[in-house]
Amino acid sequence: MSSIWSKTIQPGGKWSGTVSRGRLLRFTALEAGANLSLLLYNAKDLTERYNMPDTLKAQYTSHLTKGNVLMSDNGRLLASIVEDQLGWHDTISGYTSRKATDAKYGRTAYQELRNEWLRSGQENFAVELVRNGLGVRDLVPVVNLFSKVFCDEQGRMHFSPEHCRAGAAVTLRTDMDVLLVLSNTPNPLDPSSEYPSVPVHFEVLEADAAAEDDYCLNYRPENRRAYENTQEYYLLQGL
Repeated sequence: MSSIWSKTIQPGGKWSGTVSRGRLLRFTALEAGANLSLLLYNAKDLTERYNMPDTLKAQYTSHLTKGNVLMSDNGRLLASIVEDQLGWHDTISGYTSRKATDAKYGRTAYQELRNEWLRSGQENFAVELVRNGLGVRDLVPVVNLFSKVFCDEQGRMHFSPEHCRAGAAVTLRTDMDVLLVLSNTPNPLDPSSEYPSVPVHFEVLEADAAAEDDYCLNYRPENRRAYENTQEYYLLQGL
C-alpha cells in the first residue's frame, strides 16, 4: 500500500492537520524510546473531541492497543487502532508543562537557543490549537503513542523505559474527518535526565472500509455501537 503523504516529526516538534475519514495513520519510532502525544477532534465540529474516560471505561482498559478505538464525547469513533507492534500505548500520564520541563532538564528559552530550546507538550499543543481556531481551554487528555505507563496495587504510576524499540510502529484508521494534533515531547513520567531525542515518522495511507468482521468493531460491543453512531452521523449529512 503506497503512502499518500509522509513527514518526520523531529524531537520537540509539533504538527497539526485535517485528515479525512478512511485513511491510515502510521507512526514509526525511528529510534528506541519514542513518545508522541496525540489529540483528535472532529474536523467538522471542533467541539467534539477525543474523550479519554469514555474510551477507557467502554473498553475496560487503561491503555490502548490493536482493536481499541478512540471515542469522542458524542459516542462516535474518531479513530481505530488497526495495527500495533508494541501492545501498549499510554492514556493516563498526560503531557509535559513548561515548569516541569525546566525543572527536569534545565531552563531553556527560545530567545536564547532558538530551535535548540526544549519544548513542552503543553506549549506545542497550545500553538497548534490556536492555529486551528481553538485554545488552551480545548486541551484534553492525550494518547502517548509508544509509551507504557502502568499502576501498581497501591495506585502508583510507573513508566517502562525499555518499552519502545527502534522501528516499532502503530497504525490508526480514521473513522471520521479529524483534526489531528501531534507533539513529539517527552512522557511526563520518563525518568531520563536527558531530554529524549527520538524522531517519529508519520505516514498517511489509504484504508479499506471497515467490513462486518472488522477486528476493531468487534473488539467490544461498545465499539460497534460507536461505529453505528458514526455511520448515522454521516448518513444524515448525505456523506
